[in-house]
Amino acid sequence: MRLGLNIGFVLGGDDHLDHLRLVKEAEALGFSVTWAAEAYGSDAATLLTWIAAQTSTIDVGAAVFQIPARTPAMTAMTAATLDRLSGGRFRLGLGVSGPQVSEGWHGVPFAQPLLRTREYVAIVNSALRRETVAFEGKHFTLPLPGGPGKALKLSIRPVRDHVPVYLAAVGPKNLELAGEIADGWLGILNDPSYLGEQLNHIKAGRETRQAGLGLADFDVVASVPVVVGDDLAACADPIRGYTALYIGGMGSREQNFYNALAVRMGYADEAKEVQDLFLAKKHREAMAAVPQQFIDSVSLLGRKERIADKLTAYAEAGVTTVALTPFESTVEERIATIRTVAEALDHAGIGD
Repeated sequence: MRLGLNIGFVLGGDDHLDHLRLVKEAEALGFSVTWAAEAYGSDAATLLTWIAAQTSTIDVGAAVFQIPARTPAMTAMTAATLDRLSGGRFRLGLGVSGPQVSEGWHGVPFAQPLLRTREYVAIVNSALRRETVAFEGKHFTLPLPGGPGKALKLSIRPVRDHVPVYLAAVGPKNLELAGEIADGWLGILNDPSYLGEQLNHIKAGRETRQAGLGLADFDVVASVPVVVGDDLAACADPIRGYTALYIGGMGSREQNFYNALAVRMGYADEAKEVQDLFLAKKHREAMAAVPQQFIDSVSLLGRKERIADKLTAYAEAGVTTVALTPFESTVEERIATIRTVAEALDHAGIGD
């Protein structure tokens, strides 16, 4: 199993410099990849380009480029450029975001997200193979008919023959799609005891792609919060806001994929309470309502030895990359945390 690092967004001040310090430490520790995100603030492509220019061995990955934010051709151009400038270190993570961001920020309908994703990835892969791109689908048609446009071929060549594509997927059908059309899965709120259920859907997609394919050469990435310390309740507290936001506020009452995931994981009553409180703008109460057991199940908490045991559980469940999100308040503390997790991986004897 390999370690990755989530650096999230650029929020302001000098936090981008903190991101760079953390990534350079991760690179020195042998981490395989760092992932950057985007919502409706900083974009991932710019941050990843800046990071790639100041590193040499660690991969840089989008987790994720928002599908409604870019045409598939633009995504192929960005992926090819990042792969070229980084010396073949780019990983393309994609996701449809949610209806509020897709329709409210990008002005793109959220309907039929699975079909939109399937068409989008097909066009991106065709462009990155440097084919002359012609596509006729329900959501995308290239070139547009009846006009002056003509089918074109990407003029820049990526370093590699294939830039790996990852899908951020939560629901069963989207997990199956990830298995069918992607090279990896970007998971979130991952409990090792529930991963088997999720991977069964991915395996079904792999079987659709090719009979007997299984999970060979498929990267299962679990995005995992981490806090090191002796008091487990105190370790969980910084993660409460994160879990409450996803379960309670990431989407509407009728369409929150993470709330539905918590329900499938066996927390139906708790998920409803957290959502009710969050949507009533009682955010502190929503944070307090997230069960300690849930936070512990989807996080790395405690001392090095306990973290080593949890890493082993992730590996045994089928995770190939654990992408760490350190929740300490200072960059020095976050650096100490990723060092501890690297030591825990060595202690567990499961590192790649």
